[in-house]
Amino acid sequence: MTKNSSQQETHFNQARAGLQQAISWYASFRRHWNYPPNPNLQAAVRKDLQALKGALDKLDQTVIKISTFGLVSCGKSSVINALLGQPILETGPLHGITQWPKSLRWTPASGKVQVELIDTPGLDEVEGEDRAKMAREVAQESDLILFVVAGDITRTEYSALCALRKSQKPLILVFNKIDLYPDKDRETIYRQLQQLNAAGDEEELDEIIATDQIVMIAAKPQQIQVRIEAADGQITTQWETPPPQIEELQETILRILNREGRSLLALNALVQARDAEVNIAKKTIEIRQEEAQEIIWQYAKYKALAVAANPIPLLDLLGGFVADLALIRALARLYGLPITSYEAGNLWRRILASSGGLLFGEIAGSLFFGVGKSGAAITGMFESPMSLLAYGSAASVQGAIAGYGAYIIGQVAQVYLEKGCTWGALGPSTLIADILSQVEPNTIIYRLRQELLQ
Repeated sequence: MTKNSSQQETHFNQARAGLQQAISWYASFRRHWNYPPNPNLQAAVRKDLQALKGALDKLDQTVIKISTFGLVSCGKSSVINALLGQPILETGPLHGITQWPKSLRWTPASGKVQVELIDTPGLDEVEGEDRAKMAREVAQESDLILFVVAGDITRTEYSALCALRKSQKPLILVFNKIDLYPDKDRETIYRQLQQLNAAGDEEELDEIIATDQIVMIAAKPQQIQVRIEAADGQITTQWETPPPQIEELQETILRILNREGRSLLALNALVQARDAEVNIAKKTIEIRQEEAQEIIWQYAKYKALAVAANPIPLLDLLGGFVADLALIRALARLYGLPITSYEAGNLWRRILASSGGLLFGEIAGSLFFGVGKSGAAITGMFESPMSLLAYGSAASVQGAIAGYGAYIIGQVAQVYLEKGCTWGALGPSTLIADILSQVEPNTIIYRLRQELLQ
């Protein structure tokens, strides 16, 4: 097994283990500890749980999904027919031949992988908004996107290409019908993309569409007239259809599949899982909001009372830290989001850094007023009314600061629990970052790093 194959297998197995762990956690009623199941929450996250299961099924099937997009009459169906080597999909001069997505299996010449080719309706057809939604759903399930154009790239095509980028999937720009446009080459097409980019408000395409991601083909060449001279010298003519010029696209697809196919499968499954887990966390926090506020105020109250009553500054800080960690764990249990004590500690430190001013004030206040309490206690607060008043004032202020700090911790923790639910040891965000840190610079996955890590 080569180094590349071994790396792909590692990525694939890590993704599978991470998805199995996520499904085991989120499908268990025990994840909410002693909190009763919430019917509204169960209904809200059902689709996302199915998406998690679908991501694992995607790995189990080990089928690369390649979808074709483009405007009407650009030759999407012809491209698939050419790859298959037979005219299975209907093609013709009329607009809108393909009305719904169609899937066909293709076994490349190497025979090492299975590919599902997905033909989609034109992005500019009648009822285009509904079809655009359908196209986005197909793109989300795809591992690789072929965007087919023919002739000069229009503003509509360019906008559709930019929209497909949001699916965060690798893209190949397929320039079809080169028999009709012999003057076109990769550099010409690339310059046209740059001009369209400069003239509009769309994001730059440079990082996604490179010249080596533009292929030139003729999926269904036009008929040509052939002159035939018989043995007796009689000359006749007839029309013939040249064979498809599809080799460049085949080679490009096979190169991608051999070099990074299983890593691509793993990455796309993890992206699907990451989106599902983020949705689960967001919906959970929204629906459990009232219960969360009760927990936050409860911890804030108890922390304030405990800090106010304790005369030893060091114990105030230690007790406050333990109370904050307990609050984070309590919120995580309410939401059913995976977090360990170690991760809770890391979360507390990140919250401390992001809310620096407020929480630093709590720590400084605890020390300052804690010393004041200690001084009052040492001087004998019960023997002097002034000492008792000083102790009570310092304790009240310190308790209020501690309680407010707990409230801030609780509010910020909700945000971090929602955003950080995918960053565990086998969390999808962690595994995505690991895969992207290991891929070679000349791969199609490498060009997606910036978008996938956002």
